Amino acid sequence: MDNPAALLPSFDTQSSQQIKQTLNPLSLPPTPPPPPPHHHHRISPHYHPSPSRPIYSDRFIPSRSASNFALFDISPASDSPSDGREDASRAYKALLRTALFGPDSEIVPPATPVKGVTGRSFQVSPPSRNIFRYKTETRVSLQSLEPFGFDEELSGGVTHSIPVKPPRKVSRSPYKVLDAPALQDDFYLNLVDWSSHNVLAVGLGNCVYLWNACSSKVTKLCDLGIDDSVCSVGWAQRGTHLAVGTSNGKLQIWDASRCRRVRTMEGHRLRVGALAWSSSLLSSGSRDKSILQRDIRTQEDFVSKMTGHKSEVCGLKWSYDNRELASGGNDNRLFVWNQHSTQPVLKYCEHTAAVKAIAWSPHLHGLLASGGGTADKCIRFWNTTTNTHLSCMDTGSQVCNLAWSKNVNELVSTHGYSQNQIVVWRYPTMSKLATLTGHTYRVLYLAISPDGQTIVTGAGDETLRFWNVFPSPKSQVPAISFFAFLVTLTVKSEHLLLEELRYGEPSKPFLGLLSGRV
Repeated sequence: MDNPAALLPSFDTQSSQQIKQTLNPLSLPPTPPPPPPHHHHRISPHYHPSPSRPIYSDRFIPSRSASNFALFDISPASDSPSDGREDASRAYKALLRTALFGPDSEIVPPATPVKGVTGRSFQVSPPSRNIFRYKTETRVSLQSLEPFGFDEELSGGVTHSIPVKPPRKVSRSPYKVLDAPALQDDFYLNLVDWSSHNVLAVGLGNCVYLWNACSSKVTKLCDLGIDDSVCSVGWAQRGTHLAVGTSNGKLQIWDASRCRRVRTMEGHRLRVGALAWSSSLLSSGSRDKSILQRDIRTQEDFVSKMTGHKSEVCGLKWSYDNRELASGGNDNRLFVWNQHSTQPVLKYCEHTAAVKAIAWSPHLHGLLASGGGTADKCIRFWNTTTNTHLSCMDTGSQVCNLAWSKNVNELVSTHGYSQNQIVVWRYPTMSKLATLTGHTYRVLYLAISPDGQTIVTGAGDETLRFWNVFPSPKSQVPAISFFAFLVTLTVKSEHLLLEELRYGEPSKPFLGLLSGRV
C-alpha cells in the first residue's frame, strides 16, 4: 500500500506481530511505545487503566531502543532491544546496502535469516565499515588526493580508495607539418607566437608571415629589408596588434588585420630578442642587457628601464595576473620584477646555463617554471610568493621552451642538444605523459593555441610541426568527481535513513533516491 503508516491501529486492538505482516518489506516495522518504568506486566486487550494512572491515546510514538545506530557510529540511548525489531532493522539495512552498492558489498549472512512478508529470506549482517572500497585492481589512498586534506584521527580507521584514471594517450606524430624556410637556428630568439584570434605569426629571415589556423591562409605581414631581420614576435593579449623586435634594436607595432605598421619604438642599442605583453604594457628584452617597459598609449618610446642582467635577455613572461614579470638571461640568472620596479625584487641563480624557457602556472598563483641551457638541462620550479625553490628536474637535454596548459595541470618542454625532443609532463609529479620526436634540429620555438589543446614547434630544420597534446576543458572530469558523488549520495542516504529510524517509515525522498529520481 502507498502509506504503511495508515495501517497502524492503536496498540490496544492489534498485536505487534499482526503489524509486521501488513508492512511493506522495504520499511522498518514501527516500535510500540515502551512501558513506563513502574509497569511490570504486559498490556492485554482487557486491561483498563485506573483513573489515577496516566491515560495513553492511540497516537503512535516510536521507541528508539530498537534502532541500530552502529551503521553511523552513534551509541544508542538504551541497550534494551525489542523483540524482533533489531533483526528487521538489519534486514532493511541489508536491502539499502544492496541498492546503493550492489550485491557485492561484503555482506556476511548471519546464522538465522529473517523472513519478510513474501516468505523470502534476507541475508543480513552487521554493517561493514569499508563502504567506499571499490573492487578495482589499482587503488590510491585518499591521502594522495589534492587539494583535499585527510585527517587520520577523524577517519576512524576507515580505509578509502578510489579507482585510478588510466594515463591519457598523446599522439606521437604531428597532425600537420609546414615548411618554414629561413627559420633561424638561434637559441636566443623568439620567432613564433599564436594569437587569441587563432593566427600564427612566424619570423622568417627579414619577413613576418601570418598563418590563419582556421583557413590555412598565409599572409606576408612585413619585410624589414636586407639590412634588418626579425628577432622576436609577440601578439597582444587581445586584439590584432603584433609586436616585432628587430636586429637593429627597434620595436615595431603592426595592426595585423590591416597589414599596417602602427608605430616604431626605439630605446635599445642591440637586437630585441624577447617580448612580453601585459594589457597595454609591452616589455622588451635586448642583447644590450636591459628591459624596457613601453606603454603603447603614450607618446614616449618607453616609460621605464629595468637593469640587472649581465648578459643578453632572452626570456620574458608576465604572470597571469599581470603583477610579476619573469626574465631570463644568458648570464644564467632568473629575475622577477613587479610593475613599478627598476631593479629585480627576486633573484634566482641556481641555473648553470642561459635561461630562455620561462612559464607561469595558470593554476597556482606565484608558481614559476624555468629551464636552463646545454650546461644545465634542468627544469626548476619556484614559489615567488614565498621566495622558495620548490623542485628540480634533470631533463637530459638543453631546455629551450616551457609552456603550461591552461586546461590541465601539465606543461610541455622543448629541447635541443642532444635529443631534440618534446616532452609533456604531469605536474607536480613530473611524470612523463609523452615524448615527441621528429625535429632534426633543436626545438627552439614553441607556441600554444588559444583553445589550449595544440602546440606548434619550430626548429632549425625549417619546419613547423603541430601536435595535439592537451585535452579540451570540457573533457576533463576530475578523478574525484565520482567519489564525491558517492560521498554525497551516502550522506543523503544516511540522513534519510536516520529520519526513517526515528519516525518508523521510509520517507518518499529516500525511496526516490534509490530509484534514481532524486
